Amino acid sequence: MTKRSFKHCAAVVAAAAAGWLLSSCVTPPPAAPETLPTITLEQAIAAPYRDANRARDLDRHPLETLEFFGVENDMTVIEIWPGGGWYTEILAPFLRARGLYIAAHFADSPNQPAYQKRTLDQYKKALAATPQLFDRVRLTAIGAPNAWQPAPPDSADMVLTFRNVHNWLADGTEREMFAAFFRVLKKGGVLGVVEHRNYDDVSREEMIRSGYMSQDYVVQLAVEAGFTWVAWEEINANPRDTRDHPGGVWTLPPTLRLGDVDRAKYLAIGESDRMTLKFVKP
Repeated sequence: MTKRSFKHCAAVVAAAAAGWLLSSCVTPPPAAPETLPTITLEQAIAAPYRDANRARDLDRHPLETLEFFGVENDMTVIEIWPGGGWYTEILAPFLRARGLYIAAHFADSPNQPAYQKRTLDQYKKALAATPQLFDRVRLTAIGAPNAWQPAPPDSADMVLTFRNVHNWLADGTEREMFAAFFRVLKKGGVLGVVEHRNYDDVSREEMIRSGYMSQDYVVQLAVEAGFTWVAWEEINANPRDTRDHPGGVWTLPPTLRLGDVDRAKYLAIGESDRMTLKFVKP
């Protein structure tokens, strides 16, 4: 390989005839009023409500990344594990008038890890606190033990995930995830993946330890699930990242796992080197 490279619905919706079961409501939102304004991606990214997160645009390149994936404002877009909602602040307002943004977050279960419960609770509060932006967001779930249908089959135009594949590797659920993405997408739908990158074919254990995924393995997962690999870009590349940090990818910002140890060094490197991959459901 060459080096080019976020209101929870309480009801459970069952659709036996379609053969799927959802843990969250994903019925389409009410029709948008004709006066509901549309905005561009540039306007969503530049909006003042993003002031707290804008500094990270330099490392995450949201405009270039979303344009590469081909997002349009009339699409149904599912973001997988949106965390605190960094991309939700962009995508939900952008899709609010004409499209649908589905946040497939952590599965709320009795055995849910504490950090997942905390993050999910914070995400729900953020949605509820800003209805002028997030009133049309549909919150669903995906992940172990049995939440593998975040939306009806063949219903989404695009599935996006940012820096999550290493988490599924650690859970042993990466194949279930990619299979779920394939099911929910329409024919011709796009899967966009951004992930911490390792060019080398490193072991599974090393990918879990470091958080850096072999690009070949991520492509393999998507192709095995049925996707066609379309393209990759160097939008989120970082040549300063040597990938050999003692605390793995979490050594770098924003986590800075080592605290003050070599802090200036890791701040100078910036966020991780990342693959940006685009796949299509044939």
